[in-house]
Amino acid sequence: MKRESIYKNYELETKPLFETDETSYYFIFNNDKLFITNDNKIPFLDDINKLNINILRKIYLGRFNNSPVFTLEIYDTKMLDYKLIGLREFYELVNEDVYLLASRAIQIINWDKNHTYCGRCGTKTKTKEDEIAKVCPNCGFISFTRLSPAIIVAITNDNELLMANHTRSPKDKYSLIAGFVEAGETIEEAVHREISEEVGLKVKNIKYMDSQSWPFPHSLMLGFSAEYESGEINIDEIEIRDAKWFKKEEIPNLESNISIASSLINWFKNKK
Repeated sequence: MKRESIYKNYELETKPLFETDETSYYFIFNNDKLFITNDNKIPFLDDINKLNINILRKIYLGRFNNSPVFTLEIYDTKMLDYKLIGLREFYELVNEDVYLLASRAIQIINWDKNHTYCGRCGTKTKTKEDEIAKVCPNCGFISFTRLSPAIIVAITNDNELLMANHTRSPKDKYSLIAGFVEAGETIEEAVHREISEEVGLKVKNIKYMDSQSWPFPHSLMLGFSAEYESGEINIDEIEIRDAKWFKKEEIPNLESNISIASSLINWFKNKK
């Protein structure tokens, strides 16, 4: 299940140490949609000003394969030879490294947009030069990039996997139990609470499996497996519409491998 680290080919920096050239990556967003070329690639540009676009914000992200990486938010929705695409669609078109960079790029753009003003006193913030952070020139409050940790669990009972139909999903789509970690909780406590709240079960032998940055909008997904211990399925009818046990052969083919949910489900299907 383990993915390769994004830092294998990516070096985080806060300011460019050399001039940009035609190998520079530009992740350009408008309303959380990404501009790509007609051959489904990220634009490579030596000078963004050649596009003659109105830039709302531009942030340097570091180097990928020794090429500079920038993320931008723009006003324009009409760019010659470019098209808009959602990140979920983009995943199917590129290798995982580039997708992870796009994921980081949209999260940094939204963080920059949402922290234009100090959350404590309302003063317009300034971006720090030595790290990705916003500092208030009035009260000194520092805002770092935001992450919301969430758990997702593959609950097994011998040769069956518990899957739930979430109220925000189509009625025929089943996935795993997941939820955000609450203040004051450990990760394991969040696993127990979410399972109890959503389907009324108790579990044991919780095991960490993997993690994934999830840019919808700024989650860090922590994946676990757990074994059924006791209880009958009792759905909350708020977040969960239905839940039931699936044998391996009953699990429908996954539409995409984009999420950690698909990795956990595939782990169960391939488990001997």
